[in-house]
Amino acid sequence: MSTPEADWDALYDLPLREWRPRSKMVATVTAVDHPAFPAIDIHNHLGRWLSHDGDWLITNPAALVAMMDEVGVRTIVNLDGRWGEEITANVERYDRAYPGRFITFCHVEWERLAEPDGEQTLIAQLEDSAARGARGIKVWKNLGLWVEDADGSKILPDDPRVIRILTRAGELGLPVLIHVSDPKAFFDPLDVYNERLDELMHSRDWWFGDTTKFPTFERIVAGLANLVLATPGTTYVGAHVGCVAEDLDWVEGLLAKAPNFNVDIAGRMAEIGRQPRRLAKMVERFPDRVLFGTDIYPISAEAYRNHFRFLETQDESFDYSPGEEIPPQGRWTVSGADLPAHLLKAIYHDNAHRILT
Repeated sequence: MSTPEADWDALYDLPLREWRPRSKMVATVTAVDHPAFPAIDIHNHLGRWLSHDGDWLITNPAALVAMMDEVGVRTIVNLDGRWGEEITANVERYDRAYPGRFITFCHVEWERLAEPDGEQTLIAQLEDSAARGARGIKVWKNLGLWVEDADGSKILPDDPRVIRILTRAGELGLPVLIHVSDPKAFFDPLDVYNERLDELMHSRDWWFGDTTKFPTFERIVAGLANLVLATPGTTYVGAHVGCVAEDLDWVEGLLAKAPNFNVDIAGRMAEIGRQPRRLAKMVERFPDRVLFGTDIYPISAEAYRNHFRFLETQDESFDYSPGEEIPPQGRWTVSGADLPAHLLKAIYHDNAHRILT
């Protein structure tokens, strides 16, 4: 029987986008069908804002509730309320139709800060959203990256007007779930050292490394810290592990300085799954400040169970995005954090419940 010869020349010319490595690792697989405690997903998207066609991301809310019951998720925070009639539509579709199962957050139109009376306009908009049933406010990464002032400069998270608006959020009892910046690699040069290069080649508008167009990563996250420290009466949840999942020392530093700052784990299993013991140390130090979230939409039972597996088991070298041909964040696997029960109860439920009620 002849042995096939390797075509080395063809391999050297193989495009990165066509590489599909299959792991040969034989590792433990632990099924976790339900979380150790009923979960609150603090970070998800159910509305129309992020849909490609302008329609609802969830076409059948009743089916979603049935899936939540199946996997042990008590409540989902819907971050897509926006403002005006859109916040009303989201509250009616989810919060009021299924009491206790959904909580909707609003947005404000940061672009209106470029108008002469923009600050007062946004405070009024925030107050109106609260009256319409919004239970919190979502601040998105457009603040710091795209939103421009009247003179064309970028409006950063620590702009004095933003500080005053989010001070008002605290006065209204609205927690702020804030996502600024993006993964560090999105600000790095597009070269052979960028760990997210294949992802950026697919989604070119996610690269923010041109400093003639965008502030640096460091400036944006410094703006987040300045904002949080300047508004001690406002409760914050820093999305995606405080917006700096690659540097938990930085996250811990802000948690230590700001009692009003909390973080969710949404959308960053690819990062914290590479450092599960380091994550566990942070949770042990700040057990009341880390919240469960997914940021996977449309969410599925499989995605929830993969998150439960990450938090609750010692499993090693498993996919953080099972079922996807190319992982969305990087070509690596993750390992479980194996958190003890008392920390799981706080992460899954108690911390979010305290902030939301």
